[in-house]
Amino acid sequence: MVTGRNETHGRRIRLGMVGGGNDAFIGGVHRIASRIDDKFELVAGALSSTPEKSQASGEALGLPRIYDDYKSMAIREARLKTGIEAVSIVTPNHVHYAAAREFLKRGIHVICDKPLTSTLADARKLVKAAETSNALFILTHNYTGYPMIRQAREMVAQGEIGTIRVVQVEYPQDWLTIEQDFKQADWRTDPTRSGAGGSTGDIGTHAFNLASFVTGLELESLAADLQAFVPGRQVDDNGHVMLRFEGGARGMLWCSQVAPGNENSLRIRVYGDKGGLEWAQEDPNFLWFTPFAEQKRLITRGGAGMGEAAARMSRIPPGHPEGYLEGFANIYSEAAEAILAHRDGSAVSDEVVYPSVRDGFKGVAFVDACVRSSKRNSAWVTLAEY
Repeated sequence: MVTGRNETHGRRIRLGMVGGGNDAFIGGVHRIASRIDDKFELVAGALSSTPEKSQASGEALGLPRIYDDYKSMAIREARLKTGIEAVSIVTPNHVHYAAAREFLKRGIHVICDKPLTSTLADARKLVKAAETSNALFILTHNYTGYPMIRQAREMVAQGEIGTIRVVQVEYPQDWLTIEQDFKQADWRTDPTRSGAGGSTGDIGTHAFNLASFVTGLELESLAADLQAFVPGRQVDDNGHVMLRFEGGARGMLWCSQVAPGNENSLRIRVYGDKGGLEWAQEDPNFLWFTPFAEQKRLITRGGAGMGEAAARMSRIPPGHPEGYLEGFANIYSEAAEAILAHRDGSAVSDEVVYPSVRDGFKGVAFVDACVRSSKRNSAWVTLAEY
């Protein structure tokens, strides 16, 4: 089933971008994702940490308005009659709070890359800024936008695997197996920019968010064992985390950026007293469902057995692969539906689901708890509260 996610609803939303210049991978991803369903138009940006680089990147993209910094951008855009309605923040983690605050307090919707912030203190302040603003805050945990993840979430909610007992989630990569000297590796291994967590912040937060999103479970406590295997590295590059969920379910999370042979091997398995579900990001159009004592069943994107939640996220007929960019675009389209409803003063549909500022806080609290636990010889700790 294809639901026509490319349909437009009124004029495009005027979008700005902070960060994401010419040499930034994630900036290009956000720009593509914002345009796939033709609901946004990028019209302004402060694209780099220096005015010269920002100007060059903006000119290369043909932006009508280019700014030296995000604060001057927020001030002027808020005053313009046709200023931006939303901003995409795709900077290193330590800039997220300050940049988002400038736009939120001027009523400009924020679409922010994860993790929410680099510190727990900034995360608390950003929750307050978002919840006292008239603007929306959307966090781009893009894997929640995959159709078969929505399928898994729906099946769990409908009780198809029964009461959840075990949650296994992992996200191994290999690109930081040795010391690397380029921009993307540089800031991700610098605690002043990435935060206290390395692999836990960069990809562990994705795994934790996915486990929470699919199961609907709240984490009660965790015990973490973190390592920095590469000599001299100041943040973790590998982590094993035991999870205890409210209600009695148990889980394990593994994140690693030093696992040769793994590229982006995000995987989740959820087991209940009636059955189990398995999904892998590198094969995203398939979801395995195994009712207890029955044979495995393969549910495919667009195929027989796919539910309405997954159908909303699909664009093309079954058998044609959809993946990373389309999943990212689904978050942008959910954001657009919420922004358009906000513009019209109408209620957003219950079908619209996107990661919120509070989901972002939980991710930062997860990293903080992992670091605290590991320093205490893998002691069980609870997550910080708002």
